[in-house]
Order: sequence, then C-alpha cells, then structure tokens
Amino acid sequence: MKKNRIKGPAALAGALAAAEAAGSVYFYRRTMIRGKAKTERTIRMAGTDWNQYMPLIEERKVRMMEQPHGDVYVESDDGLKLHATWFPQGSKKRVVICFHGYTSRGLSDYIGLSDYYMRHGFSMLLADERAHGESEGKYIGFGCRDRYDAVKWIRWVLEKCGEDVQILLHGTSMGGATVLMCSGLKLPPQVKGIVSDCGFTSAKEVFTHVLRSMYHMPAFPMIQISDQINRRMAGYGLDECNAAREVRKAKVPVLLIHGSADTFVPCSMCDEIYENCASPKRKLIVEGAAHAESYYKDMKAYEKALDELIEEVMPA
Repeated sequence: MKKNRIKGPAALAGALAAAEAAGSVYFYRRTMIRGKAKTERTIRMAGTDWNQYMPLIEERKVRMMEQPHGDVYVESDDGLKLHATWFPQGSKKRVVICFHGYTSRGLSDYIGLSDYYMRHGFSMLLADERAHGESEGKYIGFGCRDRYDAVKWIRWVLEKCGEDVQILLHGTSMGGATVLMCSGLKLPPQVKGIVSDCGFTSAKEVFTHVLRSMYHMPAFPMIQISDQINRRMAGYGLDECNAAREVRKAKVPVLLIHGSADTFVPCSMCDEIYENCASPKRKLIVEGAAHAESYYKDMKAYEKALDELIEEVMPA
C-alpha cells in the first residue's frame, strides 16, 4: 500500500516532466527552425494591422523594384551562403545595410523606407538573415549569430564601394537586435551609425515575454530546455548575446525607435537598451504604434529622427 502511494506521485512527476520536455521541443521547433517558424503566425502574434498601409506599400514597391538592383552573396563564418539584394544609387558612397525581422526577408521590410533612403542618395543592401529568404541555414540566429554575418556584409560593401564609403546599419525587430548586438563588436570606421527599430534584448527575454503575455504559460522550464537544445543544435545560447549588454561596448552613435503600443517586443526593452548604451544615443517612441509600425504611424517624426542622425554622423 505504501509503495503504491509513493509510486503514484512519482509517476505523476514523470508524466509532467515528459509533457514539459515534449512541449519544449515543440516550442523550439516552431520557433527556431526554418520552415517551422511561419510568417503568418508571426504577423498574427505581432498584432499590427498592415492592411491599412498596403496601398502605400504597393506603390513604393513598384517604384523600388524599378531601380537597378541585383543579387549578391557572401559566405558566413560557418560556411552558409548568405544572400542580399543590392540597390546602387549615384556615387555609392553612402550605403545603408538593412536587416529584416523574424520570419521576414530583406525585400519585404524596407519597401516603405526605400523611398527615404533613395531620396537621400543611399545605396541599399537588403540582407536576408540566415535561415531566411534566399540565405542558407536551418537554425534562426536571433541576432546572436547574425551579428557576425552583418560584419561580412560590411566587408562586402567596403570591397564594392571603397574605403571612403560611409555606412549606416538599420535593423527592424530581429534585425534591430542584430545591429545592436553588432555594436559590441569592433566595427570598421566606415560604419557611422546604427538604427534599431523595435529591437529586442535577447531571444530568451522576448520568448519569455511571449510565453507569459500571449500564451499565459510559465517560461520555466521551457526556455531552459530550449536553451540547451539550441546550444547543441545551433551553437549558441538564447541569452548568450543580449543587446542591452552589447551596447555597453558601443562606439557608434545609435538611434532607437519603438512603438508605445508594441505588445510583441515591449517598449521597456528599448528603454533598457537606451539606458545601457555607451555611445551617443537618441530615442524616438512613437505613440500608439504597434510592432514595426512606427514608420507608417508617424512618418514625419521617423524621417526627422533619421535626418538628425545622418546630419550628425555623415555631414555633407
């Protein structure tokens, strides 16, 4: 009888542990693996109503794709073939390298901003981050691995445009985290400024937020199990690189942009990154803007913030 009383709780504990492990593996696969992480699900979770902006986006897409452009490639440190689309403009001495959000691609996230950058004489390099678009890779890098890929693209621009080129890095969401994490590396002097739009601190912290706020689930032990899996499969920990820590080493001026109504990547992450940033910094909070909506919600304020940064770091 006593043995049965012991066996019951032990069996229950074992069943719960098995369920937690299975749930963690399911969460990991649908979040971190190419083909399992779906664009439609990301858009739904982010909650931004893009339908209202589609006429403007379609109009600018036509104009953008009419410009001369072509496919370019580099190889990552771990042997992946990475893809970007190159839009040369004028003398090509001002270049913005753009990094897209989670489950997106280079040609998708910068259609609206292409109008601004091309009007200001910037050539644009729209990178597909690893495991996205036409870039190779099975496991999503969440900025931690992508920051080193960003350095490869910086080197490509230097070779293409010469040592007198001036470079701006611009990232959105996961791309924003990528450029902020890149700020902690030793960057060439040609990188003059960094723009992060709704970037997060780390994969671990944004996953924890999503589990609690959207799924109403505890992060423990799912995040810890996912972290162990990712270290083994993708080669990095979910909090191995944190934007709020990396910007403590930043030397390049940083512009942080975030929407006050962002429920996907909370605006508090922007505040934390800003407080930790060691380089000259600016912050624009767009009232009422949801995730990645800031440019469309207040185009005038967004472009003014870009104008001020560019005038400072790339004086005519």
